[in-house]
Amino acid sequence: MNSKVKISGINTNELTVIKEEDMKKLFKKKDKKSREEIINGNLKLVLSVLQKYKDKGADDLFQIGCIGLIKAVDNFDITLGVKFSTYAVPMIDGEIRRYLRDNKLIRVSRSIKDLAYKKLKLEEEQGKLTKEELEKKLNATPYEISLAEDAFKDPISIFKPVYEDGSETIYLCDEISDKNDGRDVCSHIALYDAIRMLKEKEKYILNERYINGKTQEEIGQDLLISQAQVSRIEKGAVKKLKKTLKY
Repeated sequence: MNSKVKISGINTNELTVIKEEDMKKLFKKKDKKSREEIINGNLKLVLSVLQKYKDKGADDLFQIGCIGLIKAVDNFDITLGVKFSTYAVPMIDGEIRRYLRDNKLIRVSRSIKDLAYKKLKLEEEQGKLTKEELEKKLNATPYEISLAEDAFKDPISIFKPVYEDGSETIYLCDEISDKNDGRDVCSHIALYDAIRMLKEKEKYILNERYINGKTQEEIGQDLLISQAQVSRIEKGAVKKLKKTLKY
């Protein structure tokens, strides 16, 4: 089996493959040398699994896949009559998947991950639910549910090729329209992070004032506090934002 996956420092075409009958004999010996022979003789199983992960860094994933292979060797039971490759491939693939899940470029908070798992479990049990049903059953806001839905998605590079005709390559960034030429992106991210640091009441008042256009008196009626208190909280929140953003 020749693999197109390239691993630094290893000529993958020269890797040996052990026949099934010879492997059974090695498993029966149960010694260190036999274990090493089984591992070295099945490295092409790791390469076969890596075929679908070629764009995610073959060198690192090869090492992770080898960990899965070693676990498969150490836990395989020849008395069950199952081919080793049948047993090992899912374990190798599972080890790689766990690594990719836990080492994403974008870190997802534990609370959002937990919400994502709850959503998946809920939909497995009850089928597709409406947004309103999800909000009620998960006791979460639409924004939190949106974050949970994106929790396990891999980020896509803006330099990913989306079209190529041999002479010209069009990248994802070429297809993205930005009327501000990206000048405001960093500012938006910084402002978002700064707002997250505010207290809930501060965020509520700023949202009602600057998004929904309510007066301080109207917000005071909603929160059962005076207009003066609303004004003081609003000024404090704006001051915090300015300090965080260093305006």
